[in-house]
Formats: sequence, structure tokens, C-alpha cells
Amino acid sequence: MIANRMIKRNLMKEPVAAVSVGVVRGQELLDLNYDEDSTAATDMNVVMTASGKFIEIQGTAEAEPFSAETLGRMLALAKKGISQLNDLQREALGL
Repeated sequence: MIANRMIKRNLMKEPVAAVSVGVVRGQELLDLNYDEDSTAATDMNVVMTASGKFIEIQGTAEAEPFSAETLGRMLALAKKGISQLNDLQREALGL
């Protein structure tokens, strides 16, 4: 778009990625499929920048409240998945 003079500068400050995480049968999982999501005790969507800053965190305890420790483990798992997505984005874009 810059080369075609549609925009003057790159508007993207840094890569962004999103993942789902949840607790299914007592285990924290990354990137829940439909069956896992529909039976999760807790599910969460996390959107982060490549530098590790949060854009959105949306989570729900479906049956029982979850602990701060569980939240910490789910956020760590989300960060790991988002980091892997950011690596794949950079590779695909040749950055």
C-alpha cells in the first residue's frame, strides 16, 4: 500500500495475535477446539502484541470460580501460544 501510495506510512506498530485458552477436565489447554470449548470449566480469549502487552483478556468461569494461580497459568500458556504465532507471522512476512 505504501508502494502504491495508498498510505504514507506503515500503520502497524507491531504484530498482534490472539488465542483461546481454557481448563478442560482439570488441565489448562491452548487453542480449544469446539468440543473442548463447549465442556471447559473455564475459557478465555487473549489478544496480545508481540512485545507482550495485552489488548484484550476475556475469561469466564463456566461452573466454578477459578483461582489466581489458574489465571496465571492460563495467561502464561496464552503468551507462549501468541509468541509462537508471532514467530510464524514474521516468517510468513519475511521479517
